[in-house]
Amino acid sequence: MSKSISELQKIYSDALSELKLPTVTPNLYDPVTYLLGLGGKRIRPVLVLAGCNMYGEELDQAVGMAHAVEYFHNFSLMHDDIMDKADLRRGKETVHKKYDINTAILSGDVMLIKAYEFIEQYPAELQVALFKIFNQTSVKICEGQQLDIDFETRDDVTIVEYIKMISNKTAVLLGAALRFGGMIGGASHSDAEHLYAFGKNIGIAFQVQDDILDVFASTLDSGKIEGGDILQKKKTYLYLKSLELLGEEDSKRLAFLYSDQNEIQGDDLVKEGRALMENCHVKVYAQELKENYQQLAFSHLQSVSVAEDKKEPLKTFAQALLNRAN
Repeated sequence: MSKSISELQKIYSDALSELKLPTVTPNLYDPVTYLLGLGGKRIRPVLVLAGCNMYGEELDQAVGMAHAVEYFHNFSLMHDDIMDKADLRRGKETVHKKYDINTAILSGDVMLIKAYEFIEQYPAELQVALFKIFNQTSVKICEGQQLDIDFETRDDVTIVEYIKMISNKTAVLLGAALRFGGMIGGASHSDAEHLYAFGKNIGIAFQVQDDILDVFASTLDSGKIEGGDILQKKKTYLYLKSLELLGEEDSKRLAFLYSDQNEIQGDDLVKEGRALMENCHVKVYAQELKENYQQLAFSHLQSVSVAEDKKEPLKTFAQALLNRAN
């Protein structure tokens, strides 16, 4: 019987709490414990379990790979926070702020190595297959992060490039997590490919939805800084599409607001940037884009050759993720 996402979250949280890191060199491992202890929905490791659960009820075999994905994800967060000069992660101090940058770099490195150790437990043939996908995914995530950095100093970013960036930086790990679980559970090559495509396209839709909420949800609803993407001048789909939709004068004005020459900051910047985006109805276009990727994702899930009831947890998960208001 297929377990719900909430049941899988409980299974994974319990498994994670049982992990014991070495007690030697606490300055190396304490930051790992700290970051993992900040919580979160554990979406990626839970998707590993969900992928496996589609093919059987023996989930213990997938827990190691779920740990590998969770450790890799948090390793990337630890290093991303350094690059972004971020002060907070889930409302708490980032590792490099609580400790220091050198500690965060080294603790992140050991998390990556631990991720590889989790994969080493699998039988040789499966281990090779898992490592291959894991390494391909890791490279794509690094490429996505570099694109995101490059966009900060470019004024010619295209929508196609933006979709590629969020696909690599965010979406491929969701797809890989499901694929890993399916592979461990015994999915056919075709099913594993469809699971990957489902997760990847849900990931793209999720990021577009996140972009919409950042600009158009209120602070109270979203729990985030209102208009954070505008304040940080992130070249999201909303910004890039608005440049296309606005008249020449307004398009130039929006581009100026995002430029280094602009001295408008804070609430004034958010207010004017949002007003320009509202004037061209870009939210409607963004919602349509999100729905297109959502439909593509569900078409791949439909092609997975398991009983429909086994797909329900993933359908429910995706709908909840993409219909949220915060």
